[in-house]
Amino acid sequence: MASAHRLPLSVSLIARNEADNLERCLRSVADWCTQIVVVTNDCSDTTAAVAQRFGALVIDHAWQDFQTQKNVSLDACTQPWVLALDADEEIPALLRAEIEQFFTANGGHTRFTGVEFPRRSWFLGRWITHGDWYPDRCLRLFRRDAGRWGGDPAHTHVIVQGAVARFKADMYHYSYPTLLTQVYKISRQSDDFLKTQTARGRRWSLIASLARPPWRFFRSYVLRLGFLDGYPGYYIACSTAFSTLLRYSRLYEKQHEKNSPHA
Repeated sequence: MASAHRLPLSVSLIARNEADNLERCLRSVADWCTQIVVVTNDCSDTTAAVAQRFGALVIDHAWQDFQTQKNVSLDACTQPWVLALDADEEIPALLRAEIEQFFTANGGHTRFTGVEFPRRSWFLGRWITHGDWYPDRCLRLFRRDAGRWGGDPAHTHVIVQGAVARFKADMYHYSYPTLLTQVYKISRQSDDFLKTQTARGRRWSLIASLARPPWRFFRSYVLRLGFLDGYPGYYIACSTAFSTLLRYSRLYEKQHEKNSPHA
């Protein structure tokens, strides 16, 4: 039930087996947003129960892809504005204050159709504030009638029609509780890259395979000051280079699979 102090916001999420993360996420928005919508699929934990405890509308929808799932959640939102989150994200006090000011103090919600803000990730025991992972600006606050999830499997993002504002305060991100979860995501992202490139008719490039990985390391670690994040900054630069190499190697593998002796 909406109360006088709640903002005209629907919180939109998708979640599969996210019970551990979801409580932190929803606790950060439940007492000041009017509606919460959580779309689930194939859960074997208490994700749905956690969402319902915070008063969320829970919709179970068979998995298709990230873009489809997020738009299913968006379609169930009823408020004029939407705050789109992932289950492993959190709105801290400073960002909440900036959002509230946007609606109540400076009239920003009448002049803009979307808002982007930086996302700060917790990784290997510290906040990452440099390199390729920061500021990692995300457009997550938008007018419902002016925004939609789009892009491709590798880069799903909100597309809005109209002017976009920029906030200063960070959203918090707890995406990788262990190194193995981060390595798994590299593998999954290479799947998305392969599908996208194949669909576009792109072919493997030796020049890209040789040049892009070291460039990505240099950009992350040196140009974007990743070295200031200590060893985690070094690891991130190395993993970024490796993930780039893996993506192009997957394309090479796909194009040469017909040469297998068992083909």
